[in-house]
Amino acid sequence: MASYLDTDVRYLKGIGEKKAQALNKLGIFKVCDLLSCFPRKYEDRSSFTPIALTHDGENACIQAVVADSPRLVRVRKGVELVKFRAVDDSGTVDITFFNAPYVKDQLRRGQCCNFYGRITFLGSHRSMTNPVFEDENTPGGVTGRIIPVYRLTSGLSQRLMMSAVRQSLDAAGDELPEVLPEEVREKYRLAQTGFAYENIHFPRDFEALELARRRLIFEELFLLACALGKMRDSHGRAEGIRLENTDMSEFFSSLPFSPTSAQLRAVSDAMADMQSGRVMNRLVQGDVGSGKTLVAAALVWYAWKNGLMSAFMAPTEILAEQHLATFRSFLDPFGIRIAKLTGSSTAKEKREIKARLASGELDLIIGTHALFSDDTEYAGLGLVITDEQHRFGVNQRSSLISKGDSPHVLVMSATPIPRTLALIIYGDLDISVIDELPPGRQKVDTFAVNESYRARLNAFIRRLVSEGRQVFVVCPMIEENEELPEGLKSAEEHAEALSRLFPDLKVGCVHSRLKPKVKNELMQSFVKGDIHILVSTTVIEVGVDVPNAALMIIENADRFGLSQLHQLRGRVGRGRHKSYCVLVSDTDNEISEARLKIMTSTNDGFKVSEEDLKLRGPGDFFGSRQHGLPEMHVADLCTDMNVLQTAQTAAKELLESDPDLCKPEHEALRKAVEKLFELNADTLN
Repeated sequence: MASYLDTDVRYLKGIGEKKAQALNKLGIFKVCDLLSCFPRKYEDRSSFTPIALTHDGENACIQAVVADSPRLVRVRKGVELVKFRAVDDSGTVDITFFNAPYVKDQLRRGQCCNFYGRITFLGSHRSMTNPVFEDENTPGGVTGRIIPVYRLTSGLSQRLMMSAVRQSLDAAGDELPEVLPEEVREKYRLAQTGFAYENIHFPRDFEALELARRRLIFEELFLLACALGKMRDSHGRAEGIRLENTDMSEFFSSLPFSPTSAQLRAVSDAMADMQSGRVMNRLVQGDVGSGKTLVAAALVWYAWKNGLMSAFMAPTEILAEQHLATFRSFLDPFGIRIAKLTGSSTAKEKREIKARLASGELDLIIGTHALFSDDTEYAGLGLVITDEQHRFGVNQRSSLISKGDSPHVLVMSATPIPRTLALIIYGDLDISVIDELPPGRQKVDTFAVNESYRARLNAFIRRLVSEGRQVFVVCPMIEENEELPEGLKSAEEHAEALSRLFPDLKVGCVHSRLKPKVKNELMQSFVKGDIHILVSTTVIEVGVDVPNAALMIIENADRFGLSQLHQLRGRVGRGRHKSYCVLVSDTDNEISEARLKIMTSTNDGFKVSEEDLKLRGPGDFFGSRQHGLPEMHVADLCTDMNVLQTAQTAAKELLESDPDLCKPEHEALRKAVEKLFELNADTLN
């Protein structure tokens, strides 16, 4: 029998087609979606404040008598006011309703009502405008209780949302599945699911609300931990190609520099995985410029020594080209055969490279999504490396892995993530952290300035270019957009302005709308030094290596996340020249100013990321839905870390006793975990 929880919201009383479409915009299609759309905040209307004790600007609930008959005043065409005075034992308040003439007939002199709204002072007189109200004898609708406040979109109201949630709870409350096993609920003293849903939406008091929140936060994080734990176990149980131990000194002694101890440790960790007989699933996480590519090259060499080929997947064609040059510099001395395969490769190149891959004539293939197209076959694929993992969904990673017979997997990320969060996001991976920079890596001096510094900034550009250096300028938009706030710099407009300002210098402009071939040509011109100033959007955020670039200017810097700013800053300071990053912003927003101050105070990506996580939360932390996490309905990965760790422990204990969740008492949990995988196939790592 179909569950009421699966009912389409358009069939709810008071909804219909039009309002259902508005709910759909919020991701609400069924009753179960509606009940999982938890309030974003609450208004405490449970207690009444005497009028005389209310403060200017506060929202207050008062119980007062209508002191005179409400009167309708027409100020001008289209503007009607209903005005009256209300009193209690302590004082009076003037109440006004704008364009609500019906209120005149709903209230009468001498009637005692409950009012809730913002109190404003005019001298010693208190007033309220458009308060919600109800008769003192019928509380519990909009006053005398804690009221939920939901996210809305055009066409929806708080009253409609409350009504729809109320009728859904009344009809489907008994059908809500009890996902948490009884032993977990009892051990961690968690409320039952019915109580939790009732009191997250309509809390009887703040204590009940806290019990409901704790239960639902725990459930959400417990489900995530179980899902990732099952993934980890399945990967852990998978047999992999067992590689023989090899003396790596031959590779390391060929380098023109000595690897750092952190790089050596990461290589050693990965080699141990690849010798274990189990499939390696390892994340190498390191700050910008920490030398992750060397680790990858060492492991490609190790796989080659064991007769296996490797595939390296980069997120963009520009980076694939750059990695090709880097890997060749490390591996060419050994005669390792390397090729590149990207979407912009010619049809003839693709045919030739795919033929060489299938026949085993290549030892390393570097490319983008083209690496896992249906007609690409591999001979002896033993190692898969993906760069910037959060840009690839699990389906894409799986598509490439399926090209081999259980190949080892190495994931590289230059997005520093606080370790507690990394354990969740990359929950199915072992983690190696490269926490030291190679010798000679420059500290980038960072400054936050406003538009008043523009002349000095232009003079600084002129000086650095005259010394032979190059300049990055990053803008938040590609072109001018009338709908966006005034003052936002667009890459195209700003590039034109700089060309006029520096007519003797070559200014280039790169953005995502350019054809890959044009974009690559511009980037290569910049790498060669033919372009002095490169204006771009964040297309150059990850990995592009131009040692001669010594200045990064970020326009409207307050529009970027801290981790993104840190990535952009990492594009300079990659050579032997002193380098600078200038954050230009006219913001007077306190949080934005605080974020920019963090950037000027530290070059440590992990410190930056922790502050970013506190200020913005994980959703924005990684940019739009790139973070590999299912959307959190109630848990906050910044403030709920203690619950997160408890949920992880509980999940680990449960999976040790029932790895496949096949016990009858775990059926609801198993279904919830399966649904989590189903809904998040492209983002859950």
